[in-house]
Amino acid sequence: MSEEAVEKATEKEEKSYSPEVVEILDKIEKFTVLQIKELNEAYEERFGVTAAVAAGPVMQMPAATADEGEKEEQIAFDVVIDAIGEKKIQVIKAVRQVVSLGLKEAKEFVDSIEVGPKPIKEGVAKEEAQKVKELLEGAGATVSVK
Repeated sequence: MSEEAVEKATEKEEKSYSPEVVEILDKIEKFTVLQIKELNEAYEERFGVTAAVAAGPVMQMPAATADEGEKEEQIAFDVVIDAIGEKKIQVIKAVRQVVSLGLKEAKEFVDSIEVGPKPIKEGVAKEEAQKVKELLEGAGATVSVK
């Protein structure tokens, strides 16, 4: 394929957006993870939709029979902070390490745990869940892996 043909193909794939959309995307690009989560929740609430990924055709697995006494081993774990403990500053530092948040966002996250337990990592491997749990418990938090 010639260079001109490659250029034309690349040009066709690029979409142009209105200046308003580009401005919004530029703002969203600078958001923290917590701000994106909050935006998602607000969007779902305001417009009555969910931002779920559409799944393609799914092959259904045959149902397990009673003869199969084996249980499937859990491969994805959620790490939940149940309580902060007395070393709040150390817990904030540990949270920043785990989820790469800024100081303000990590503090807000830790403050929100006072209302009730919050997941800090979801769907992670067992080894990673244990590492996160040890780090947070070392900082003084009460953590559970589910």
